[in-house]
Amino acid sequence: MRDVVGLYLNPPDNALVLCVDEKSQVQALERTQPVLPMGLGYVEGVTHDYYRHGTTTLFAALNVLDGSVITQCKPRHRHQEFLAFLDHLQRNVPAALEVHLIADNYATHKHPRAKAWLARHPRFHIHYTPTYASWLNQVERWFGLITQHAIRRGSLRSVRELVRNIDHYLTHYNSSKRPFVWTATADSIFAKLQRICKRDAILVACNS
Repeated sequence: MRDVVGLYLNPPDNALVLCVDEKSQVQALERTQPVLPMGLGYVEGVTHDYYRHGTTTLFAALNVLDGSVITQCKPRHRHQEFLAFLDHLQRNVPAALEVHLIADNYATHKHPRAKAWLARHPRFHIHYTPTYASWLNQVERWFGLITQHAIRRGSLRSVRELVRNIDHYLTHYNSSKRPFVWTATADSIFAKLQRICKRDAILVACNS
């Protein structure tokens, strides 16, 4: 955790810090009735029932410095697709920069072929978040935004339309991008965890 938080608070010179993850099983849902637009006195309305038209996996890399995002949509969520996304990053990040990737320790990211790819590209350095601590990865916040603004809203009749929606949102997001501001130090996070553990220990003692 100190490693990841250190990259947020004190990023290295001549390097790019990218928060990388996948949002799998993104569904193309067609509502059974047209979406009712927001109006004076009432909110946007969508039906609770829908037709499913397939899924895609959204791979994303959030640039910690300026808030821009690099994405790719893939039909599946395996190490092969992760390797293809690494190749995509390799082509889109200036060759003069070192690249620090923040990712969770999901098996896809630690596959032997992924490790071999990183060994062949020494300017790429991967930093894993602790188990059950994916909240440390800032790209998760961006996944929340795109889910709210582009994926859950509307009615989509195909995966192709879903991908087009994602690309459209990304274009507008990157045109007015802003970085997320990380302020918590590792010490402050550990102190909060200590307080929570102490409180839970007291509650357990009181209830036993």
